[in-house]
Amino acid sequence: MSEMFTVMNRIPVPAAAASGFEEQFAASMGAHLSEEAFTAWRTSASFRAAHRSSSPGMAGEVESFETVVAVGA
Repeated sequence: MSEMFTVMNRIPVPAAAASGFEEQFAASMGAHLSEEAFTAWRTSASFRAAHRSSSPGMAGEVESFETVVAVGA
């Protein structure tokens, strides 16, 4: 078995802003090897800089999960 840290963002985006949001979000996506790495990124200056231009009314929720994967069980 292996463990994985999974994060889900739920962000309401007005239809008129969808295209620009998708481009910005895709450009900022990254992989974090652990919950600790993700937390460090969320408290970093680079995170604050990347989210400085967030549009009003588009604040979302972040959900995180510890996922256990069993392959060939």
